[in-house]
Amino acid sequence: MAARSHYQELARQLSAVGAVKRGLARTLPPECPAGSAAVLALLAEHGEMRISRLAELLAVDMSVTSRHVAHVAERGWIERSPDPADKRSRILRLTSAGGEQLDELSRRTTEMFAQRLIDWSDDDVGRLNTLLSRLRDSFACRGSGECLPGKHSGDCRTRHFEHSHTRTPM
Repeated sequence: MAARSHYQELARQLSAVGAVKRGLARTLPPECPAGSAAVLALLAEHGEMRISRLAELLAVDMSVTSRHVAHVAERGWIERSPDPADKRSRILRLTSAGGEQLDELSRRTTEMFAQRLIDWSDDDVGRLNTLLSRLRDSFACRGSGECLPGKHSGDCRTRHFEHSHTRTPM
């Protein structure tokens, strides 16, 4: 277990991550705010789904999810079609225009990180990715009470990974 002072410094550092998130948000085009970008990213990663599943993955309530879905549907980035199993529900699918928009968002965020981290080595960026993923897993596993970080089964890691996405596209 790390020293208490390390945890205090970690808390300070994580609170400063807001500046990074604001920088990421500034790279997004005005017509595609972070919530819309998250919808596109999740549909690209998980495939078609009902809006209730999307709300779970976004970790927001249905009214917020509905607004995000309406926004991206109006722009033709997703389509909503009747669910064959339940005609009252809709299945959401990413369209080719949505895939193109997501590619553009990815290009923008990748470019922003490449510019800001130009003095970082590949190893540094890789270590940061590994440690941030591990931090996210620690919170997902501890929060559920189902497993301990570093000791969880693949099933636990997979189940919690779905619920641990951030709300930014990349």
